[in-house]
Amino acid sequence: MRCNENTAIVDRDVVLVPYKNEHVVKYHEWMSSPELLELTASEPLTLEEEYEMQKKWQIDEDKLTFIILATHDPDGKAIADAEAELDLTTLPMVGDVNLFLKGSKEDDDFEAEVEIMIAEPAYRRRGLARAALQLMLSFATSPDLPKPLPVPKDKLVVRIGEKNTPSVRLFEKLGFELTKRVEIFEEVEMRYRGQSQNLFWREGTRRQL
Repeated sequence: MRCNENTAIVDRDVVLVPYKNEHVVKYHEWMSSPELLELTASEPLTLEEEYEMQKKWQIDEDKLTFIILATHDPDGKAIADAEAELDLTTLPMVGDVNLFLKGSKEDDDFEAEVEIMIAEPAYRRRGLARAALQLMLSFATSPDLPKPLPVPKDKLVVRIGEKNTPSVRLFEKLGFELTKRVEIFEEVEMRYRGQSQNLFWREGTRRQL
């Protein structure tokens, strides 16, 4: 999406950056994993196809994607003072977070589906997914963004494998509630219903690249 092609979002745990050409080789390495292909319901692509996909995602107005960079190593040691210098070359690429816009915001059935992947096993279960989701959701719903954003909060939806209890609990903490079970796909649907809970999503600091 063009509205984030030069924007980074900096926070104490993660930095979100737009999906750029230099990220493609690592991303392709991730998506060569049968485990990640299954978890993300993705089809394998060649490296050349992945480069083409990156170009498409950068301009498509129905896809908002950020690459997740960690500000600490797997042992919790700070790699760099990202808040001060934003030296992206020192920060490891650990996953991605996406928002897929389906339909027009004027339509009753419009929705924005959220996806998150922490691809690097050493960085899982360390709170990075929660941090990245909060930053993404704060950005995507911010009223100062141009069309096709911002997304109305009540249009946010996530679909999760019904056995993926950690992910279900994560989205519950972010204000999502179970709205449907889809038995044929063995998944649950959750929608944002957190307005009355006065939930706060971390916003981070926007920096232009």
